[in-house]
Amino acid sequence: MTGTGLPREAAAIKALLGLVGDARWAARIAAIRAEGSGRSGQVVRQRHAIELTLEQLRVWPARPLTPAERCIAAIAAAITAEARRLSPAGRERLRAALAEALVGERSLIGLFHLFRTAMLQRARGFAVHFAGLEDGASFDLLLRREDVEAEVVCDVVSAEEGRDLHRGAFFSLADRIDPDLQTWLAAHPGRYLLKMTLPQGLRASPDNAAVLGLLHQRIRGMLSGRQRADHDETAVLRLDPLMLAAAQADELGLLSSLRREFGPEAHLAVTASGGGVFVMAARAGRENEVAVAVRRRMAALAPARLSGARPGILAMFIEDTDRAEWRGLRERLELEGEARHFLTHPEARPVVAVTCASRLEMFGMTAPDAAPDGEFRFRNPSHPAAKNAALAPAVVSSV
Repeated sequence: MTGTGLPREAAAIKALLGLVGDARWAARIAAIRAEGSGRSGQVVRQRHAIELTLEQLRVWPARPLTPAERCIAAIAAAITAEARRLSPAGRERLRAALAEALVGERSLIGLFHLFRTAMLQRARGFAVHFAGLEDGASFDLLLRREDVEAEVVCDVVSAEEGRDLHRGAFFSLADRIDPDLQTWLAAHPGRYLLKMTLPQGLRASPDNAAVLGLLHQRIRGMLSGRQRADHDETAVLRLDPLMLAAAQADELGLLSSLRREFGPEAHLAVTASGGGVFVMAARAGRENEVAVAVRRRMAALAPARLSGARPGILAMFIEDTDRAEWRGLRERLELEGEARHFLTHPEARPVVAVTCASRLEMFGMTAPDAAPDGEFRFRNPSHPAAKNAALAPAVVSSV
């Protein structure tokens, strides 16, 4: 595939959207675009990057495509090609899965992860059968190579499940307080830093609307009363001058310096007005446990979705991570540690390997940010098929 759009891929995207239906697709894109602006709107657009990219490519652009666009187009082509091969029942299951992926906060990431996993395994020499779609099996894919078979379960875990302080909730708070900060900075020009520690966390759910409102009021109260601190069991707030040297830089440089100062787990928001800058830096009361959340999901998946009749592979997609967090999870061996911890549990008895991937791998990023082989693999050495040569391309540990 060259860097420019080709009619074949354009036709594949149109065929994929045809499976969705014109009315459903138009309504979905309109709903995503109506989610608002600001930081919260940016989070929504990032979550639905596949849908928005497909819409951009619906009328094929006469320009070179980015690596991410080429990857999305290739997976879309794989979906439409498989749809033609599926039985009528399998095609209806695919249509139903597409429809479910376009409702509420769901997205196409799960289906794209499924088909990308199939593409990886076919490139490694496996025959791939879409058992979940074609046969209604509890697992998603059946791999076959040299008369050896393996079951694959594809699943998506949001990194938010391992955070007490959700990014979406923090950005909702930042959007809510932003007009107050604009007004306050106009009257109090300068550079300020509000450090927030939230021992009980803050999650993105309707139940937390009241909590967001109370935090908003407390910050407004600090600003109006020129208070430097406010604390109770739910939040510790401290307002200080911003002393970073990068405060003279533009917002991108400032955020980079703040990230180095506060670490990858802090949530950051910058409000600028005139010559004034107000930074909010928030952390939960304890460290994130993203890899722990992945382990817990695998422990629930293995007994529920693998038959136990064949070696099983859990293909995990970790969503809602950025480049720095993803690298940190790997470099600190958190993913490897929790995967290997899981593989010692009774629930992992049918699992021959665990694989992990993120958007960086799906969208064609390269090492050191992404896995060089498209995923990170951890083999279960105690499984009887762990050393089977036919399965090796899919199960041999990559780290």
